[in-house]
Amino acid sequence: MYIHLGGEKIIRAAELVAIFDISIEQSSKLSKQFVAQARKRKDVEVIGEEEAKSIVVTQHKVYYSPISSSTLKKRSHHFATT
Repeated sequence: MYIHLGGEKIIRAAELVAIFDISIEQSSKLSKQFVAQARKRKDVEVIGEEEAKSIVVTQHKVYYSPISSSTLKKRSHHFATT
């Protein structure tokens, strides 16, 4: 199954590791460090032109998605239970 992250970006549900609200980037020192390391490896992708609302972590990349974390979590949960 696949999950639409916004724009034209779709990932395989099996690759999904975590979905976070964008606010975690400001409130957690650990998450800042994690994203900084991913940026150094060029493993970060910003989806679309809109402001990011969530951070999606997959096995190989970190995505900034314009779709809210709650919507993405609902989508991922739907695929996990079917």
